[in-house]
Order: sequence, then C-alpha cells, then structure tokens
Amino acid sequence: MTGSEAPPSFRLAYVPGVTPDKWVRIWNERLPDVPLALTQVPAAGAAGVLLDGGADAGLVRLPVDRTLLSAIPLYTETTVVLIPRDHLVTAADEVTVADLADEIVLHPLDDVLGWERLPGRPALERPATTADAVELVAAGIGVLLVPLSLARLHHRKDLTYRTVTDAPASGVALSWPEDAHTDLVEDFIGIVRGRTVNSTRGRQPEPARSKGGKQAAGKQAAGKQTGGARRGTEGSHRGASGGKGKGRSGGRGGKPRRP
Repeated sequence: MTGSEAPPSFRLAYVPGVTPDKWVRIWNERLPDVPLALTQVPAAGAAGVLLDGGADAGLVRLPVDRTLLSAIPLYTETTVVLIPRDHLVTAADEVTVADLADEIVLHPLDDVLGWERLPGRPALERPATTADAVELVAAGIGVLLVPLSLARLHHRKDLTYRTVTDAPASGVALSWPEDAHTDLVEDFIGIVRGRTVNSTRGRQPEPARSKGGKQAAGKQAAGKQTGGARRGTEGSHRGASGGKGKGRSGGRGGKPRRP
C-alpha cells in the first residue's frame, strides 16, 4: 500500500429501530483491521444514501427499488399500537384494525408501514416525524401504529403498546447498490446470514488456502510413494516364491498342502 492509498473501511447505514450491534461486534472480531463506521439515516432517505455512495451497505426498510439496489430480507416486524397506559385498549392483549375504528390515528410523514387505507379517524394535521407523533399520543391526542422496534425506541413510562394482528408489517433488509457488490459487502452478508469464518460461501484467507493446497499436495505425493512401496514389496514376494502365482505346494494359486 502506498502512502496515497487509504486503509480499507466499511460504511454501514441503518434506519431507526434497527439494532446492528451484534453484527458489528462479529465484524470487529473477524476483521479487526477494517474499521466499520455506522451512520443512522431516515428510513425514507436510506436508498439515496446508498446510491450516492454515502455508505457501502445499509440495514433498510422494505420495499426497495430492486432495479438499482440488491436486498436480502432479514426479518419482518410486528406492528403495534402505541397508547397511553390508561387507555381502554390496554384491557386486551392484542387488537385488530377494526378495534381502532373510533380512535384518532396519527399518521406521521415518516411512516414506514405503507397503508393503503389508514384505520380510525384522521388527525387534523400529519405530524412531521414519528417522535412528534409519540408526543401527541402522550398528550392524549390520538394513537399511533408503528413497528415494534420503533415503539421500543420511543419508550416512555406513560405509554404502552398492544399488538395489532391485521395491520401492515414492516420488513428489514440488508441492501447495497446493484453495481457495488464488493468483497467487504460479501463479508457482511456472511455475518448477517450466520456463516462461520470457514464457510465455503464466504471469502477465505489467502494463507489458509495456500496451506491447504500444500497439505493436499503432500498427501497426494505420500499416496504415490506408499503405492510404489507396496508394489515393490509385492514384487519381492513374487521373486522369493520362485515364480508368478505359485504357492508352497507348487500349484497355481492353491492352498498349501498339509504333510
């Protein structure tokens, strides 16, 4: 590496609610010489960050434009309704969209659920962000439907949540630009998919391949030497018996006769 070349690094973008800690820890264990830089980006802006080269890969919310971005779906989140702790909905363990028909349902501009038709009654204005909507829920203005991770991210002691069984769900995926599938991206794919260090689908360290090649060659050579020694031994036995295929009885291939 020349003085003008920068050391390798990996830039990972992630959207609110996603927790990449486990994968980052494994990365640091396997690739200690390649720093991983984390950047949180809004869900709506994640694709733009990847396409503009602001990150090598991202943990994003589906859907993504598959003509420009590759994506590996990782998991789908449960959708919950965020409500005050004294709300009537807390009497049930889970609810349906129909159960919220009389509620004012807040719909922030950064909503990630992709509703075809929002349940309940609309608010007079749409909150700018999910965080703003959470404040309105706490003030008793309405309720909010979000992925479970966002409900936990915006946790407050005066709020709770219940699962909404028939609401749209939000999927999370690992994504990267279609034309930028680098070795480091492949390394991170291996980590999120649970591959081991020695997985044949992941990249193998060069010294390990060289060592394995030498060992294989050594075994092959040893096999040839062993085979040659065996043939030499058989030849000596035939010579000692005084002829090809003759036993002690002088017959051809027969058993020795007892005296």
